[in-house]
Amino acid sequence: MHSEKKSRYNKMTKDLFDRIKGDKGPLGKWAEKAEGYYVFPKLEGPISNRMSFNGKKVVTWSINDYLGLANHPEVLKVDGEAALEHGMAYPMGARMMSGHTKYHEQLERECAEFVDKEAAYLVNFGYQGMVSAIDALVAKDDIIVYDMDTHACIIDGVRLHSGKRFVYKHNDMESFEKNLKRATKMAEKTGGGILVVSEGVFGMRGEQGRLKEIVALKEQYNFRLLVDDAHGFGTLGEGGKGTGFEQGVQDGIDVYFATFAKSMAGIGAFFAGDKDVIQYLQYNMRSQMFAKSLPMPMVKGALKRLDMLRTMPELKEKLWANTNALQNGLREAGFDLGTTQTCITPVFLKGDIPEAMAMVNDLRENYGVFCSIVVYPVIPKGLIILRLIPTATHTQEDIDETIAAFSGIRTKLESGVYKRMAAAIMSA
Repeated sequence: MHSEKKSRYNKMTKDLFDRIKGDKGPLGKWAEKAEGYYVFPKLEGPISNRMSFNGKKVVTWSINDYLGLANHPEVLKVDGEAALEHGMAYPMGARMMSGHTKYHEQLERECAEFVDKEAAYLVNFGYQGMVSAIDALVAKDDIIVYDMDTHACIIDGVRLHSGKRFVYKHNDMESFEKNLKRATKMAEKTGGGILVVSEGVFGMRGEQGRLKEIVALKEQYNFRLLVDDAHGFGTLGEGGKGTGFEQGVQDGIDVYFATFAKSMAGIGAFFAGDKDVIQYLQYNMRSQMFAKSLPMPMVKGALKRLDMLRTMPELKEKLWANTNALQNGLREAGFDLGTTQTCITPVFLKGDIPEAMAMVNDLRENYGVFCSIVVYPVIPKGLIILRLIPTATHTQEDIDETIAAFSGIRTKLESGVYKRMAAAIMSA
């Protein structure tokens, strides 16, 4: 009898995995043809301007090692010595219980001082930390207002919010204020507050968030501002102190976030702000309360990297010399870089996903250039972005080769070569 009832229920209930088997998602449906090459590629060798891919040396434009610290001798020395002294396990446990050290405290003090905030709090990973911080900062009666092009970690954090949220058109101040007014009316009904979330630098197209205009509206509206400055930290502002300094509004940012995974070429991140707010995050961010502490080699390594940001301005100067040479050269060659205001260099082209795959294959195999490819659903159908990240390690030779390569693939794209190649690949 029991087995008959179970069998009947099994027939009535749809298998959870049926959907997964039938719908791989907008990117997953390309997995068989794309995996290992277009997605999940294997770049090998020391992180640098030129690495190995598919058995060949390529000019590498897809690594966020902005300042070239990943394989800097001084960084490798500190990383290696810390790993030998502590291993990768110490300290064990969450910081609240057993994973706390004086070096974690030192790194927090130095991060806070660097970005001109009262206090800072380390987190293990930027993505995880941002999701958890948004969850901790807002209660059900609070309202979130955020830019529609914010990073996935912000979107996921907003999704956890049980209260109201309003999204505004990307960097559109008219849309922002319209939604801020809606949020204000809603907050008056709920008795909650308003959290505005923007990025300092939008990582896909390279635009700076309109922080100056957002902060100016604090004179008319009561809200707090959280800024994700993953790409601005180390690359913008005096001494690489970030987008808030670049725009002269760091004081108007209530909670500042930066990651160690880009300019610092490491792992980890931090939040900075007023002491009482940072203390609140320390005791309420579930992703940190119940997660293992950042390992000591990463903490000591971050201290060294931060010191180099402070004392070696030539790194940022070289980064921007390369950025200007690359972007000016591409524009002079007639390429559309959109409205980038940062080191991020998106090259906009027109084509479908199969064409993009054929073009990138040609770029890597025959021109020796490796960059990231961005297609639908990240951007609208019919558009292709080839996204380049210049670093302090690139050379003028790298830049010249890349501009020549891009001119070559553009001609093929416009003449239909890649459409024909794609058709042959897809039918194989």
